[in-house]
Amino acid sequence: MSNFLRLPKRFKLLNLELLRYLGPGFLVTVGFIDPGNWATNIAGGSEFNYSLLWVISLSTLMLIFLQHMSAHLGIVKGMCLAESCRVHFSRKTNVVLGGSIMLACLATALAEFLGAAIGLKILTGLPLSVSAIISGFFILYLVTVQKYDQIEHIIISFVSIIGFCYLAELYIVGPDWGEAAKAAVVPKISSAEIFIAMGMLGAVIMPHNIYLHSEVIQKRNWTAETEERKRRLLRYEFLDTLLAMGTGWMINSAMVIVAAAVFFKNGVLVRDVVQAADTLRPLAGDLAEILFAVALICAGISSSITACLAGGTVFTGFLGKEIDPQKRWFRTGVLLTAIPAILLIMVLKDSFQTLIWSQVVLSMQLPLTIIPLIVLTRSRKVMGEFANGRFENLLLYVCGTIIIGLNILLLLSFFGVEFKILG
Repeated sequence: MSNFLRLPKRFKLLNLELLRYLGPGFLVTVGFIDPGNWATNIAGGSEFNYSLLWVISLSTLMLIFLQHMSAHLGIVKGMCLAESCRVHFSRKTNVVLGGSIMLACLATALAEFLGAAIGLKILTGLPLSVSAIISGFFILYLVTVQKYDQIEHIIISFVSIIGFCYLAELYIVGPDWGEAAKAAVVPKISSAEIFIAMGMLGAVIMPHNIYLHSEVIQKRNWTAETEERKRRLLRYEFLDTLLAMGTGWMINSAMVIVAAAVFFKNGVLVRDVVQAADTLRPLAGDLAEILFAVALICAGISSSITACLAGGTVFTGFLGKEIDPQKRWFRTGVLLTAIPAILLIMVLKDSFQTLIWSQVVLSMQLPLTIIPLIVLTRSRKVMGEFANGRFENLLLYVCGTIIIGLNILLLLSFFGVEFKILG
Protein backbone atom coordinates (compact mmCIF):
# COMPACT_ATOMS: atom_id res chain seq x y z
CA MET A 1 0.00 0.00 0.00
CA SER A 2 1.17 3.51 -0.77
CA ASN A 3 2.88 5.47 2.03
CA PHE A 4 2.01 8.79 0.40
CA LEU A 5 -0.41 10.90 2.46
CA ARG A 6 -1.03 8.00 4.86
CA LEU A 7 -1.47 9.46 8.35
CA PRO A 8 -2.08 7.70 11.67
CA LYS A 9 -5.69 7.60 12.89
CA ARG A 10 -5.06 9.93 15.82
CA PHE A 11 -2.51 12.15 14.17
CA LYS A 12 -2.68 15.75 15.46
CA LEU A 13 -1.37 18.71 13.52
CA LEU A 14 -0.25 20.34 16.78
CA ASN A 15 1.62 17.27 17.94
CA LEU A 16 4.59 18.59 19.94
CA GLU A 17 7.00 16.19 18.23
CA LEU A 18 5.87 17.47 14.83
CA LEU A 19 6.54 21.07 15.86
CA ARG A 20 10.15 20.17 16.66
CA TYR A 21 10.65 19.02 13.07
CA LEU A 22 9.16 22.02 11.27
CA GLY A 23 11.85 23.97 9.41
CA PRO A 24 13.53 22.06 6.54
CA GLY A 25 10.55 22.68 4.27
CA PHE A 26 10.79 26.43 4.80
CA LEU A 27 14.53 26.38 4.12
CA VAL A 28 13.67 24.91 0.71
CA THR A 29 10.53 27.01 0.15
CA VAL A 30 12.43 30.29 0.14
CA GLY A 31 14.18 29.04 -3.00
CA PHE A 32 10.95 29.42 -4.97
CA ILE A 33 9.95 32.84 -3.67
CA ASP A 34 13.25 34.21 -4.93
CA PRO A 35 14.14 37.12 -7.27
CA GLY A 36 13.72 34.82 -10.27
CA ASN A 37 10.10 34.44 -9.24
CA TRP A 38 9.88 38.21 -8.92
CA ALA A 39 10.97 38.63 -12.55
CA THR A 40 8.85 35.89 -14.10
CA ASN A 41 5.75 36.62 -11.99
CA ILE A 42 5.92 40.37 -12.63
CA ALA A 43 6.46 39.73 -16.35
CA GLY A 44 3.57 37.27 -16.46
CA GLY A 45 1.18 39.48 -14.51
CA SER A 46 2.03 42.71 -16.34
CA GLU A 47 1.77 41.17 -19.83
CA PHE A 48 -0.91 38.46 -19.48
CA ASN A 49 -2.98 39.68 -16.51
CA TYR A 50 -4.07 36.81 -14.23
CA SER A 51 -4.04 34.17 -16.99
CA LEU A 52 -0.82 32.38 -15.91
CA LEU A 53 -1.78 31.95 -12.26
CA TRP A 54 -2.60 28.33 -13.03
CA VAL A 55 1.10 27.75 -13.75
CA ILE A 56 1.86 28.70 -10.13
CA SER A 57 -0.87 26.36 -8.85
CA LEU A 58 0.16 23.40 -11.00
CA SER A 59 3.87 23.95 -10.35
CA THR A 60 3.31 24.06 -6.59
CA LEU A 61 1.30 20.84 -6.59
CA MET A 62 4.08 19.09 -8.49
CA LEU A 63 6.66 20.72 -6.26
CA ILE A 64 5.06 19.40 -3.06
CA PHE A 65 5.22 15.86 -4.38
CA LEU A 66 8.74 16.11 -5.84
CA GLN A 67 10.16 17.67 -2.68
CA HIS A 68 8.43 14.98 -0.62
CA MET A 69 10.06 12.31 -2.76
CA SER A 70 13.47 13.94 -2.31
CA ALA A 71 13.08 14.12 1.47
CA HIS A 72 11.72 10.56 1.39
CA LEU A 73 15.00 9.42 -0.18
CA GLY A 74 17.06 11.30 2.41
CA ILE A 75 15.16 9.90 5.39
CA VAL A 76 15.16 6.29 4.18
CA LYS A 77 18.74 6.12 2.86
CA GLY A 78 20.47 8.65 5.08
CA MET A 79 22.05 10.05 1.90
CA CYS A 80 21.18 13.06 -0.23
CA LEU A 81 20.21 12.75 -3.89
CA ALA A 82 23.74 13.59 -5.08
CA GLU A 83 25.28 10.88 -2.89
CA SER A 84 22.67 8.35 -4.01
CA CYS A 85 23.32 9.15 -7.68
CA ARG A 86 27.05 8.65 -7.15
CA VAL A 87 26.48 5.24 -5.54
CA HIS A 88 23.88 3.85 -7.93
CA PHE A 89 24.71 5.35 -11.36
CA SER A 90 27.71 5.03 -13.67
CA ARG A 91 30.57 7.53 -13.66
CA LYS A 92 29.60 8.94 -17.08
CA THR A 93 26.00 9.41 -15.98
CA ASN A 94 27.15 11.19 -12.84
CA VAL A 95 29.35 13.54 -14.88
CA VAL A 96 26.25 14.62 -16.84
CA LEU A 97 24.00 14.82 -13.78
CA GLY A 98 26.58 16.53 -11.57
CA GLY A 99 27.75 18.97 -14.25
CA SER A 100 24.23 20.02 -15.21
CA ILE A 101 23.06 20.55 -11.62
CA MET A 102 26.17 22.62 -10.80
CA LEU A 103 25.29 24.86 -13.78
CA ALA A 104 21.74 25.05 -12.46
CA CYS A 105 23.08 26.06 -9.02
CA LEU A 106 25.14 28.80 -10.69
CA ALA A 107 22.10 30.03 -12.64
CA THR A 108 20.13 30.03 -9.41
CA ALA A 109 22.82 31.90 -7.48
CA LEU A 110 23.03 34.49 -10.27
CA ALA A 111 19.32 35.23 -9.92
CA GLU A 112 19.39 35.25 -6.11
CA PHE A 113 22.45 37.49 -5.68
CA LEU A 114 21.14 39.78 -8.42
CA GLY A 115 17.79 40.09 -6.69
CA ALA A 116 19.36 40.98 -3.36
CA ALA A 117 21.54 43.58 -5.09
CA ILE A 118 18.56 45.09 -6.96
CA GLY A 119 16.54 45.31 -3.75
CA LEU A 120 19.42 47.05 -1.96
CA LYS A 121 19.80 49.42 -4.93
CA ILE A 122 16.10 50.32 -4.86
CA LEU A 123 16.17 50.96 -1.12
CA THR A 124 19.50 52.81 -0.84
CA GLY A 125 20.28 54.14 -4.32
CA LEU A 126 23.69 52.42 -4.38
CA PRO A 127 25.06 51.25 -7.77
CA LEU A 128 24.17 47.66 -8.66
CA SER A 129 27.82 46.51 -8.57
CA VAL A 130 28.34 47.91 -5.06
CA SER A 131 25.05 46.42 -3.87
CA ALA A 132 26.10 43.05 -5.31
CA ILE A 133 29.42 43.07 -3.42
CA ILE A 134 27.76 44.05 -0.12
CA SER A 135 25.03 41.43 -0.52
CA GLY A 136 27.55 38.80 -1.61
CA PHE A 137 29.82 39.20 1.41
CA PHE A 138 26.87 39.19 3.81
CA ILE A 139 25.38 36.05 2.24
CA LEU A 140 28.70 34.18 2.23
CA TYR A 141 29.17 35.12 5.88
CA LEU A 142 25.79 33.62 6.79
CA VAL A 143 26.48 30.43 4.81
CA THR A 144 29.97 29.77 6.17
CA VAL A 145 29.49 30.86 9.77
CA GLN A 146 25.93 29.93 10.73
CA LYS A 147 24.67 26.43 11.53
CA TYR A 148 21.70 24.81 9.82
CA ASP A 149 19.27 25.45 12.70
CA GLN A 150 20.34 29.11 12.86
CA ILE A 151 19.94 29.44 9.09
CA GLU A 152 16.45 27.92 9.33
CA HIS A 153 15.44 30.58 11.87
CA ILE A 154 16.80 33.33 9.62
CA ILE A 155 14.96 31.90 6.60
CA ILE A 156 11.63 31.55 8.44
CA SER A 157 11.95 35.17 9.61
CA PHE A 158 12.60 36.34 6.05
CA VAL A 159 9.67 34.31 4.68
CA SER A 160 7.42 35.92 7.30
CA ILE A 161 8.58 39.41 6.27
CA ILE A 162 8.03 38.65 2.58
CA GLY A 163 4.55 37.30 3.31
CA PHE A 164 3.62 40.36 5.37
CA CYS A 165 4.87 42.73 2.65
CA TYR A 166 2.77 41.05 -0.02
CA LEU A 167 -0.33 40.90 2.17
CA ALA A 168 0.03 44.65 2.57
CA GLU A 169 0.58 45.04 -1.20
CA LEU A 170 -2.61 43.08 -1.94
CA TYR A 171 -4.58 45.32 0.41
CA ILE A 172 -3.17 48.42 -1.26
CA VAL A 173 -3.82 47.43 -4.92
CA GLY A 174 -7.30 45.84 -4.55
CA PRO A 175 -7.22 43.08 -7.24
CA ASP A 176 -10.13 41.36 -9.00
CA TRP A 177 -10.34 38.30 -6.76
CA GLY A 178 -12.97 36.52 -8.86
CA GLU A 179 -10.90 36.65 -12.04
CA ALA A 180 -7.75 35.70 -10.13
CA ALA A 181 -9.42 32.68 -8.52
CA LYS A 182 -10.64 31.43 -11.90
CA ALA A 183 -7.23 31.86 -13.53
CA ALA A 184 -5.57 29.96 -10.69
CA VAL A 185 -7.42 26.74 -11.59
CA VAL A 186 -8.28 27.02 -15.32
CA PRO A 187 -5.21 26.23 -17.49
CA LYS A 188 -4.58 27.79 -20.88
CA ILE A 189 -1.41 28.58 -22.77
CA SER A 190 -0.28 29.85 -26.17
CA SER A 191 3.00 30.28 -27.99
CA ALA A 192 3.07 33.91 -26.84
CA GLU A 193 2.94 32.83 -23.20
CA ILE A 194 5.16 29.72 -23.20
CA PHE A 195 8.48 31.49 -22.54
CA ILE A 196 7.20 33.29 -19.44
CA ALA A 197 5.25 30.19 -18.36
CA MET A 198 8.40 28.06 -18.54
CA GLY A 199 10.26 30.71 -16.57
CA MET A 200 7.53 30.59 -13.92
CA LEU A 201 7.70 26.79 -13.85
CA GLY A 202 11.49 26.82 -13.47
CA ALA A 203 11.20 29.46 -10.76
CA VAL A 204 8.89 27.22 -8.69
CA ILE A 205 10.20 23.70 -9.33
CA MET A 206 13.91 24.34 -8.89
CA PRO A 207 16.33 21.42 -9.37
CA HIS A 208 18.80 22.63 -6.74
CA ASN A 209 15.99 22.57 -4.14
CA ILE A 210 15.24 18.92 -4.92
CA TYR A 211 18.88 18.06 -4.23
CA LEU A 212 19.05 20.29 -1.14
CA HIS A 213 15.91 18.95 0.55
CA SER A 214 17.28 15.40 0.66
CA GLU A 215 20.30 16.75 2.58
CA VAL A 216 18.87 19.34 4.99
CA ILE A 217 16.25 16.84 6.10
CA GLN A 218 19.10 14.91 7.74
CA LYS A 219 20.43 17.89 9.71
CA ARG A 220 17.49 17.77 12.11
CA ASN A 221 17.88 14.10 13.07
CA TRP A 222 15.37 12.99 10.44
CA THR A 223 17.26 9.76 9.86
CA ALA A 224 15.94 6.74 11.75
CA GLU A 225 17.03 3.21 12.51
CA THR A 226 13.66 1.50 12.89
CA GLU A 227 10.95 1.17 10.24
CA GLU A 228 8.29 2.57 12.58
CA ARG A 229 10.40 5.65 13.26
CA LYS A 230 11.02 6.17 9.54
CA ARG A 231 7.29 6.06 8.83
CA ARG A 232 6.58 8.62 11.55
CA LEU A 233 9.28 10.95 10.22
CA LEU A 234 7.93 10.62 6.68
CA ARG A 235 4.53 11.81 7.94
CA TYR A 236 6.05 14.75 9.77
CA GLU A 237 8.19 15.63 6.75
CA PHE A 238 5.18 15.63 4.44
CA LEU A 239 3.24 18.00 6.67
CA ASP A 240 6.32 20.24 7.00
CA THR A 241 6.64 20.25 3.20
CA LEU A 242 2.91 20.85 2.66
CA LEU A 243 2.78 23.80 5.07
CA ALA A 244 5.96 25.39 3.71
CA MET A 245 5.11 24.93 0.01
CA GLY A 246 1.57 26.17 0.61
CA THR A 247 3.02 29.37 2.04
CA GLY A 248 5.23 29.69 -1.04
CA TRP A 249 2.21 29.21 -3.33
CA MET A 250 0.34 32.07 -1.64
CA ILE A 251 3.32 34.45 -1.92
CA ASN A 252 4.00 33.56 -5.57
CA SER A 253 0.34 33.98 -6.46
CA ALA A 254 0.35 37.35 -4.71
CA MET A 255 3.26 38.48 -6.90
CA VAL A 256 1.32 37.74 -10.10
CA ILE A 257 -1.90 39.25 -8.72
CA VAL A 258 -0.21 42.49 -7.66
CA ALA A 259 1.52 42.79 -11.06
CA ALA A 260 -1.76 42.18 -12.89
CA ALA A 261 -3.76 44.57 -10.68
CA VAL A 262 -1.21 47.39 -10.95
CA PHE A 263 0.69 47.04 -14.23
CA PHE A 264 -1.63 45.16 -16.62
CA LYS A 265 -4.61 47.22 -15.48
CA ASN A 266 -2.72 50.42 -16.30
CA GLY A 267 -1.22 49.15 -19.56
CA VAL A 268 2.35 49.03 -18.23
CA LEU A 269 4.54 46.22 -19.61
CA VAL A 270 7.31 45.66 -17.08
CA ARG A 271 10.74 44.73 -18.43
CA ASP A 272 12.84 45.50 -15.37
CA VAL A 273 12.52 44.87 -11.62
CA VAL A 274 13.72 48.39 -10.83
CA GLN A 275 11.12 49.70 -13.28
CA ALA A 276 8.50 47.70 -11.40
CA ALA A 277 9.46 49.40 -8.13
CA ASP A 278 9.58 52.86 -9.74
CA THR A 279 6.20 52.30 -11.41
CA LEU A 280 4.61 51.10 -8.17
CA ARG A 281 5.21 54.48 -6.53
CA PRO A 282 2.90 56.61 -8.74
CA LEU A 283 0.38 53.80 -9.25
CA ALA A 284 0.14 52.39 -5.72
CA GLY A 285 2.04 54.81 -3.46
CA ASP A 286 5.41 55.16 -1.73
CA LEU A 287 4.63 52.44 0.83
CA ALA A 288 4.10 49.88 -1.95
CA GLU A 289 7.56 50.61 -3.36
CA ILE A 290 9.24 50.32 0.07
CA LEU A 291 7.46 47.03 0.81
CA PHE A 292 8.49 45.74 -2.62
CA ALA A 293 12.18 46.56 -1.99
CA VAL A 294 12.24 45.11 1.54
CA ALA A 295 10.61 41.87 0.39
CA LEU A 296 13.01 41.62 -2.57
CA ILE A 297 16.07 42.03 -0.32
CA CYS A 298 14.76 39.36 2.09
CA ALA A 299 14.01 37.02 -0.81
CA GLY A 300 17.40 37.62 -2.44
CA ILE A 301 19.44 37.06 0.73
CA SER A 302 17.53 34.02 1.96
CA SER A 303 17.33 32.29 -1.43
CA SER A 304 21.03 33.02 -2.04
CA ILE A 305 21.78 31.12 1.16
CA THR A 306 19.90 28.06 -0.10
CA ALA A 307 21.53 28.30 -3.55
CA CYS A 308 25.00 28.30 -1.95
CA LEU A 309 24.09 25.42 0.38
CA ALA A 310 22.82 23.47 -2.65
CA GLY A 311 26.05 24.18 -4.56
CA GLY A 312 28.13 22.89 -1.66
CA THR A 313 25.90 19.84 -1.22
CA VAL A 314 25.93 18.89 -4.91
CA PHE A 315 29.68 19.46 -5.29
CA THR A 316 30.65 17.34 -2.27
CA GLY A 317 27.93 14.73 -2.83
CA PHE A 318 28.94 13.88 -6.38
CA LEU A 319 32.64 13.85 -5.41
CA GLY A 320 31.98 11.49 -2.52
CA LYS A 321 33.23 13.95 0.11
CA GLU A 322 31.68 14.66 3.52
CA ILE A 323 28.77 17.08 3.29
CA ASP A 324 29.65 19.49 6.08
CA PRO A 325 29.40 23.31 5.69
CA GLN A 326 32.53 23.69 7.83
CA LYS A 327 34.68 21.45 5.60
CA ARG A 328 36.95 22.63 2.78
CA TRP A 329 35.26 20.69 -0.04
CA PHE A 330 31.82 22.02 0.86
CA ARG A 331 33.10 25.60 1.01
CA THR A 332 34.76 25.09 -2.36
CA GLY A 333 31.37 24.15 -3.81
CA VAL A 334 29.84 27.23 -2.22
CA LEU A 335 32.48 29.52 -3.71
CA LEU A 336 32.19 27.88 -7.15
CA THR A 337 28.50 28.69 -6.99
CA ALA A 338 28.69 32.21 -5.56
CA ILE A 339 31.80 33.90 -7.00
CA PRO A 340 30.95 33.46 -10.74
CA ALA A 341 27.44 34.73 -10.02
CA ILE A 342 28.76 37.89 -8.36
CA LEU A 343 31.24 38.48 -11.18
CA LEU A 344 28.53 38.04 -13.84
CA ILE A 345 26.39 40.67 -12.11
CA MET A 346 29.25 43.14 -12.61
CA VAL A 347 29.14 42.77 -16.42
CA LEU A 348 25.52 41.98 -17.31
CA LYS A 349 23.52 44.66 -19.13
CA ASP A 350 19.89 43.50 -18.78
CA SER A 351 19.20 42.34 -15.24
CA PHE A 352 15.52 41.58 -15.87
CA GLN A 353 16.12 39.30 -18.85
CA THR A 354 19.00 37.68 -16.94
CA LEU A 355 16.58 36.79 -14.14
CA ILE A 356 14.04 35.29 -16.55
CA TRP A 357 16.65 33.35 -18.58
CA SER A 358 18.15 31.93 -15.39
CA GLN A 359 14.77 30.45 -14.53
CA VAL A 360 14.34 29.00 -18.02
CA VAL A 361 17.75 27.30 -17.65
CA LEU A 362 16.51 25.73 -14.41
CA SER A 363 13.36 24.51 -16.11
CA MET A 364 15.33 22.88 -18.93
CA GLN A 365 17.60 21.12 -16.40
CA LEU A 366 14.66 19.73 -14.44
CA PRO A 367 14.28 16.47 -16.42
CA LEU A 368 17.90 15.58 -15.50
CA THR A 369 16.95 15.92 -11.83
CA ILE A 370 13.53 14.31 -11.93
CA ILE A 371 14.54 11.20 -13.90
CA PRO A 372 17.20 10.01 -11.39
CA LEU A 373 14.79 10.81 -8.54
CA ILE A 374 12.17 8.57 -10.16
CA VAL A 375 14.68 5.77 -10.83
CA LEU A 376 16.00 5.80 -7.26
CA THR A 377 12.76 6.14 -5.30
CA ARG A 378 10.91 3.48 -7.31
CA SER A 379 13.71 0.91 -6.90
CA ARG A 380 13.22 -1.76 -4.23
CA LYS A 381 16.95 -2.43 -4.41
CA VAL A 382 17.60 1.14 -3.28
CA MET A 383 14.59 1.86 -1.03
CA GLY A 384 13.53 -1.59 0.15
CA GLU A 385 9.95 -1.62 1.42
CA PHE A 386 9.89 2.18 1.28
CA ALA A 387 10.05 2.13 -2.52
CA ASN A 388 7.29 4.08 -4.26
CA GLY A 389 3.95 2.41 -4.73
CA ARG A 390 2.01 2.54 -7.99
CA PHE A 391 0.30 5.79 -7.00
CA GLU A 392 3.56 7.61 -6.27
CA ASN A 393 5.14 6.32 -9.48
CA LEU A 394 2.11 7.45 -11.48
CA LEU A 395 2.34 10.95 -10.01
CA LEU A 396 6.07 11.10 -10.73
CA TYR A 397 5.48 10.04 -14.34
CA VAL A 398 2.76 12.70 -14.71
CA CYS A 399 5.06 15.40 -13.27
CA GLY A 400 7.92 14.34 -15.53
CA THR A 401 5.69 14.24 -18.61
CA ILE A 402 4.27 17.72 -17.97
CA ILE A 403 7.71 19.24 -17.39
CA ILE A 404 9.29 17.58 -20.43
CA GLY A 405 6.25 18.47 -22.55
CA LEU A 406 6.49 22.14 -21.57
CA ASN A 407 10.20 22.08 -22.41
CA ILE A 408 9.36 20.78 -25.89
CA LEU A 409 6.82 23.59 -26.34
CA LEU A 410 9.49 26.09 -25.27
CA LEU A 411 11.91 24.78 -27.90
CA LEU A 412 9.17 24.93 -30.54
CA SER A 413 8.50 28.57 -29.63
CA PHE A 414 12.19 29.36 -30.26
CA PHE A 415 11.72 28.12 -33.83
CA GLY A 416 8.67 30.30 -34.37
CA VAL A 417 6.06 27.53 -34.08
CA GLU A 418 2.75 29.01 -32.92
CA PHE A 419 0.28 27.02 -30.86
CA LYS A 420 -2.60 27.41 -28.44
CA ILE A 421 -3.60 24.81 -25.86
CA LEU A 422 -6.61 24.77 -23.52
CA GLY A 423 -8.23 28.07 -24.35
